[in-house]
Amino acid sequence: MTAPRWIAAAGGLAALAAAAVGLASLGGLGGGGDMPTVKLVRQRFERKITAEGNLKAVTATPLTAPMEARGPLKVAWLAPDGSRVKAGDVVVRFDPTDKEKELEDGRADREVADRRIAKKKTEDGSTLRNLERDAQSARLELDQARTFQSKDPLIFSRNEIIESQIDETLASKRVDHASAARTTRESLSRTDVDLLAIERQKAEIKMKQGEEGLRALEMTAPHDGILTYRRDWRGNTPRVGETVWSGEPLAEIPDLSAMEAEVYVLEADAGGLAVGLPAKVFLEAQPGAAYQAKVKRVDTLAQPRLRGSPVQYFSLTLELERTDPAVMKPGQRVRADLVMDGTEGALVLPREAVFERDGRKVAYRRSGSSFEPVEIALGPTALGRVVVERGLKEGDTVALRDPTRPAEEGEREGEGEKAGAPSGPQAGGAR
Repeated sequence: MTAPRWIAAAGGLAALAAAAVGLASLGGLGGGGDMPTVKLVRQRFERKITAEGNLKAVTATPLTAPMEARGPLKVAWLAPDGSRVKAGDVVVRFDPTDKEKELEDGRADREVADRRIAKKKTEDGSTLRNLERDAQSARLELDQARTFQSKDPLIFSRNEIIESQIDETLASKRVDHASAARTTRESLSRTDVDLLAIERQKAEIKMKQGEEGLRALEMTAPHDGILTYRRDWRGNTPRVGETVWSGEPLAEIPDLSAMEAEVYVLEADAGGLAVGLPAKVFLEAQPGAAYQAKVKRVDTLAQPRLRGSPVQYFSLTLELERTDPAVMKPGQRVRADLVMDGTEGALVLPREAVFERDGRKVAYRRSGSSFEPVEIALGPTALGRVVVERGLKEGDTVALRDPTRPAEEGEREGEGEKAGAPSGPQAGGAR
C-alpha cells in the first residue's frame, strides 16, 4: 500500500471512529445497531423563557412643557438625547413666534378697547347733555304753566281753566320723562363702558399670557444627570418642529444609582409569570455579564407593542440586585432569562423520544435486544425537553425514534416532529 493510500485509509478509519463516538454521545446503539437512544438520569430541570426590553431608572425627575406657556408650543431646539446636563442647562427651546403674535394681538385688542371706551364715553356724554337740556326745557315749561295758569273762574272760562290744568300736567310728565330718560341713559352708558372694560381686561390677560409664554420658552435641567426623552407609542422621541402642549411630559433626568429593566414576554409564554420569579439580565453591550434580578411587577393584561399587530406581550419590571452606573444607562437594550419552573432530581426526556399511540403518550424502553412501548405521564415541558413523572425510572434506556418503523420512515417522522416542536439537547442533561 502506497503512502497516500495508507493515509487515506487511516483517514477513513478516523471518520468511522468519529461517527461511532457521535452515536455513543446520543446514548448508545440499540436494536439493529442503528437505533439512537438515551439513558435516563436524574438532573435539575428548568423551564426558561427569554424576554427583551430596556433599562430604566427606578426614580427620575420629569421634565414637562411649561404650564406658564398655555396652549400649543412648537419645539425649536433639543439637547441631544442621552447627553449629560448640569443644573440650569437649557435642554429644550420653543419657537417664540406664536407667543409674540399672542402678545401683539393682546396689545392691539387693548388699544381697540381703549378707543371704543373713549368713543362710548364721548357719545354718551353728548347724549346725556342733550337729555339734560330737554329736562331743563321741560322744567321751564312746567314753571310757566304753573305761573300763568288760568284758575280764576271770574276771568277765564271753564274750558280755559281745564286747558291750563292739562298744560300743567303735561309739563310735569315731560319733566318726569326727561329725568327718567337721563337716568336710564346714564345706567346704560355705565353698562356699555363696563362691557368694554371687560374686553380690555381680556386683552390684558392675553398680553400677560404672551409675556409669560415668552419668558417660559426654555426648559432647564433642575439638577445634574443624563437627559432622556420620553417615547410615544411608536417609539419616537420629541423632534424639532413638533407641536406639544403645556404640561406634556417630554423628558426626564433619571437617578442612575438604581436601575431596573422593563421587558416583554409573549402572551403564549407567560403562563406561570409571578412576582418574585428569579431572572438573569444581560446587557446587549456586554452579553457576557449576567446581573441577578427578580420579577417586581407583571402587567395584568397583555397588550400589543406595535399598533396594528395582533401579537400581544406582557410587560414585566425586573428589580436588579445591583446597579453598575459605569455601564448601565437608561434605554439600554437588555435580554432577560426567566426561570419559570425549577425541579431537582427530575427524569428529563427529549421530545423526540415521546410518541402518541391510541391517544396515549408512550416511550420505547430497551428490554434486552429489543424495545417495548411504555405508557408515560408527562410533567412540565421546556424547549425540546419534557419531564417524565410516571412510567420510566432512572437508568432506563429509551429509543429516540420509533423502533417499530423502518429507519427511513422513522427519520421522516422525526423530521416532521422537529419541524412542529424544536428539540433540545439529545442527552436531556443540558439546561
